[in-house]
Amino acid sequence: MSRHIQRFSPSARRLHLVLMTSFLVLSATGLPILFSGARWARWLARLFGGFEAAGAIHRLFGVVLLGALLWHLGSVLWRVVVRHERGLLWGPDSMVVQPRDFVDFAHQVRWMAVGGVPPAFERFTYWEKFDYWAVLWGTVLMGAAGLMLWFPEFFATFMPGWMFNIALFVHGAEALLAIGFIFVVHFFNGHLRPGKFPMDTVIFTGVVDERELQHERAAHHARLSASGELDQLAMDPPAPNELRRARLVGGGGLTVGLLLVGLIIYAVLG
Repeated sequence: MSRHIQRFSPSARRLHLVLMTSFLVLSATGLPILFSGARWARWLARLFGGFEAAGAIHRLFGVVLLGALLWHLGSVLWRVVVRHERGLLWGPDSMVVQPRDFVDFAHQVRWMAVGGVPPAFERFTYWEKFDYWAVLWGTVLMGAAGLMLWFPEFFATFMPGWMFNIALFVHGAEALLAIGFIFVVHFFNGHLRPGKFPMDTVIFTGVVDERELQHERAAHHARLSASGELDQLAMDPPAPNELRRARLVGGGGLTVGLLLVGLIIYAVLG
């Protein structure tokens, strides 16, 4: 039996599950409103009880998403200020973009173009950091615009009217951009790229096969081995039931996301 290494903590996995669930519901309830003239929009809205009910559910899960964002930012702040985990802001365990990421990107492009030795990635790759900051920035932008549209009377007391037109455009445009990015780029990087297809379950189980870790993140594996942390993070492989649940949840999200992208394309081309 191969040894597995813990890659994501239980709290990180719970956060991802909340983000995934809320984003799927927000997409499924927001698209019928954005494309309300399309026939499929009326059908999709009826699944939630009509357009009014879909709007209420959309706002509810918007609060959930913003709450998850605030919880995450508060957790990072607490770990940095109280627990003095400076590695969260800089270093191999940080999600902050660093010079190494540009070197890794150039190395990978060269490897893909002419071959040779692939880059030895650390704990987080450059595309994972791009995913992270895209979600963070997009949530802030969509959340701010959504709150303005939800409470126009309050914001109108100190904002000019033209700001609401911008908020309406930003909320819809950023939502389409986020849906396209998450359901195409993120899904491909996480699940559909060669070596991962049809699904990478690590974000749901929290553990990865040590051989896979060494192959995909050689620098990270070498650092953990040298420091002795690798043995501390060693865990048993996920149980069959846990793997089935992970594939069910991940596969469901993947299916819903790709269907929603298909509906967007159909509405735009139609």
